[in-house]
Amino acid sequence: MRQLFVTPLFEAKIANTGLLANLAHSMRSLAEEDEAGKRWSREHGYKGYTSYASLNDLPIRDPAFADLKRLLNRHAATFAKELGWALKPKIDSMWVNLLKGGGHHSAHIHPHSVLSGTLYVETPAGSGPIRFEDPRLPMMMAAPVRLPDAPEALRQFVDVEPEPGLLLMWESWLRHEVPPGNARGERLSISFNFA
Repeated sequence: MRQLFVTPLFEAKIANTGLLANLAHSMRSLAEEDEAGKRWSREHGYKGYTSYASLNDLPIRDPAFADLKRLLNRHAATFAKELGWALKPKIDSMWVNLLKGGGHHSAHIHPHSVLSGTLYVETPAGSGPIRFEDPRLPMMMAAPVRLPDAPEALRQFVDVEPEPGLLLMWESWLRHEVPPGNARGERLSISFNFA
């Protein structure tokens, strides 16, 4: 059997615990100080805090994010090569997420970007997965239901459980969501886009 039109998901493990600790500290500081981000989160029903709509200079603002930007650039270049691209992606935006238990992100894509991704910094038990959707799903009008143990490549939805240091990257057109989790603490993640 040949595999056609595959949907790659880049996965790496960031083992630098010092960087993760510095990022966690910086993220919590931002969540306390960023009034615009707190206001946006309240107004949009975000359960926790995100700098998505308030801060666009994290690598300039904080050395830990500058270190992360360099690391992400290297991984994005590797992924672009594996995708067979004739371009080198450039990081376009980066934002932090402190998601409380029960919080979620509805299904979405990242327009005007070529690569998107998330780095998980802290993930208490019950944080909930990130779910990726088969991009062909809207065209599967009469597709039979898959067996529960169908191979991952044949499933219509694939859940990836977060863990500290897990870095995921995907092409920005890939629809994804975060179903509500039941963690008692905050799930800390940093999301980003490459143009």
